[in-house]
Amino acid sequence: MANRAWEAVKEWASRFRADLKASTDASLLGVLRFLGLLYGPIDTNLPIDQAFRRSLRNRLSRNAGWRHAAGGITYLLFILLVVTGVLLSFYYRPSAEEAYQSVQHIVSGVRIGWLIRDLHVWGANLIVITALVHMGRVFLDASYKPPRETNWLAGVLLLFVVLAFGATGYLLPWDQWAYWTVTEALDMLGRIPVLGGLSVGLLRGDPVVSGATLSRFFAVHVIVLPWLAFGLLMLHFALLRKHGLAPPETPRADASEGVPFFPNHLLRSFVVAVLVLTVTATAAILWPREIADPANPSLPPGTLLTSWIVADVSRALTHYMGPWGLALFLLLGLGLAVLPLFDRAPERRLRRRPVVAGLGAVFYLAFVVAWLAGRQLRNMPPQPTVESGVQAPTAPDTAATRGRTP
Repeated sequence: MANRAWEAVKEWASRFRADLKASTDASLLGVLRFLGLLYGPIDTNLPIDQAFRRSLRNRLSRNAGWRHAAGGITYLLFILLVVTGVLLSFYYRPSAEEAYQSVQHIVSGVRIGWLIRDLHVWGANLIVITALVHMGRVFLDASYKPPRETNWLAGVLLLFVVLAFGATGYLLPWDQWAYWTVTEALDMLGRIPVLGGLSVGLLRGDPVVSGATLSRFFAVHVIVLPWLAFGLLMLHFALLRKHGLAPPETPRADASEGVPFFPNHLLRSFVVAVLVLTVTATAAILWPREIADPANPSLPPGTLLTSWIVADVSRALTHYMGPWGLALFLLLGLGLAVLPLFDRAPERRLRRRPVVAGLGAVFYLAFVVAWLAGRQLRNMPPQPTVESGVQAPTAPDTAATRGRTP
């Protein structure tokens, strides 16, 4: 009796599986393709299981290897930031009266809320590093040259979207460090002629950083930027699949054979993903982001600790170069975007491109130096701001509380 029942269940499951495969559109595999789990084209004329197997058999360029993993790491961190950001938004309240208390509730009253928040904080730092590494690899390989100019432009825009994510999210804790770091940065941005004042007026929404600023930053952070990022990612992936990886400097005799996406590249991506998530979780557990006192527009803190690598770079640029430091950064970004318009020669070997190689080395060296210099400014109060009319205090602020304590 039990055997007959088991055979009946197996027969029903087999029929259900066959009916499901026959009635399911293979276009649904596009979701896996977008997530990077499939690389090859999808034949929508085939049943979904056959289309899946054919896509897995697609071959990548022979030169695809570990050094191409930085782009996948960046995308993985982006997904991590989206997931943790959605979880945080369930409890966060974007108002000047409730933002600080809601963050305290997340880190002390919500189960593993402190871990979710610190994964978000560390993911925001690591994604900047991996994006710069990925861009450096593309830069060194000259993969921005024809016919991949549009994909390079999409990548540069994605880098600025990542920076905009960090900048708008930095104010959301609404503590003294977040408030005065953003206040200092907006003050310097407003001193840039013409565009600076217009940008600050749009971002701040008030003569000083206030609840209106917090609302605008939150709206841009959770509504505008995610849609912009997903649109650019779709374009970036579509162009990557269309043109493929840039060929190596010296083509190999067996280059036409290619490397199977499964299991070679998919297994490599899985190993890298596990390592990245392990590093991010370890950093979040061992070094949680501290929380200062609630934001006080009338009392700047005696120290200004930062929790984002770009905040250190920004502070160094504005401290030593004034508003022109930010202007130089924006011009540099514009220069990166238009690089393919000037470097169009077919030569891709780095030693044959000394000018471009020198510019790249200067950029990365300057970024590291600015970050190290910015870290040295953490014990300094914010610079006096003209808009708020508040002068930097001589006495230090009160002791900050750690991220896991109320």
